[in-house]
Amino acid sequence: MTQQMIIDDSAATHVGNVRSKNEDSHFSEPSLGVWLVADGMGGHTNGQFASQTIAETLAAADVPEDFEGACDAVADAVHTANGIIFDKSQEMGSQMGSTFVALVVRGHEFAVLWAGDSRVYLFRDGNLIQLTRDHTQIEALLERGLLTPEEAVDHPMKHVLARAVGVEEHLQIDAIRDVVESRDLFLLCSDGLHGVLDSSRIVELLRTRGHDASEALVEECLEHGAPDNVTVTVVGLREPTLLSTNGEAS
Repeated sequence: MTQQMIIDDSAATHVGNVRSKNEDSHFSEPSLGVWLVADGMGGHTNGQFASQTIAETLAAADVPEDFEGACDAVADAVHTANGIIFDKSQEMGSQMGSTFVALVVRGHEFAVLWAGDSRVYLFRDGNLIQLTRDHTQIEALLERGLLTPEEAVDHPMKHVLARAVGVEEHLQIDAIRDVVESRDLFLLCSDGLHGVLDSSRIVELLRTRGHDASEALVEECLEHGAPDNVTVTVVGLREPTLLSTNGEAS
């Protein structure tokens, strides 16, 4: 049997300083090794419904213990949510949707699944690595060489999504898989965080606060204006020591 890593996590969410309602949702279940952040769009009630539908559908899913099965279960839950949201939008005659990012950990393996511009970062050995690629119109233009990074900073289409859950009948989910190292930190966040704080400040808070950095990251966003809802989940993984496997403090 694969030895499980010791998991420490935290999560925080805030409506921000401008919006009247929080359209973000999140799901954390360390015992399942699954975490999710979703950022709804489509106006107050619509966006909230979309993101909550993803979180609630995942919470109700039967997630097996094996890695492949867990990844499939998360993807299936999001596809189910996609159908629910799409049908609701057709019924109401108004578009709604949500981004999502999910982290799955089993033993020394991890997977990240996503659609939209919510992100997952890996903080390892003092370096912050963005694991996801934003599904935005701007990112598509950058990839095709039609826009420079400098031009993208203040581009009017900066936040226009190219993909999201519930917008179309069929959803394409991107995924990556890799191996966990002891002391890795994973940061899942909506664009309310990465659109406000630069990477150097995120690194500093992860370095000093570790897996407890969620509240501090949200507070930092609030101090910088927080024009959008902000949701953050931080997951820390470490190898069990002899003391911790015997049920004592590590």
